[in-house]
Amino acid sequence: MEKIYFTVTGTCYRYGTEFAEKGMKVTLRKEPDNEYDKEAIAVYVKGLGKIGYVANSHKTVIGDSYSAGRIYDKIGEHAKGKVKIILPNALICTLKSDQKDHFTEN
Repeated sequence: MEKIYFTVTGTCYRYGTEFAEKGMKVTLRKEPDNEYDKEAIAVYVKGLGKIGYVANSHKTVIGDSYSAGRIYDKIGEHAKGKVKIILPNALICTLKSDQKDHFTEN
């Protein structure tokens, strides 16, 4: 399976990106009851809590990374990822596909 990259946005409203390190693990959790986005996927880091969301707009998705809408049906309620690139206002992460309990191929 190809690597799936996604953009984490909204970090500026919480912790910024100064805390992030390459290789840091993140947890994705769907938020089906989110009033602003039916495909919202929140991103968490152990010890900090919610750090932002998987980008879901052409204005916030960076490069060829996947939007929340593109990965929403590829994951279960939770999924894991890793930070690959740290930018001033966003993170680029990869989705881990080797955890069968978190990831489902469609």
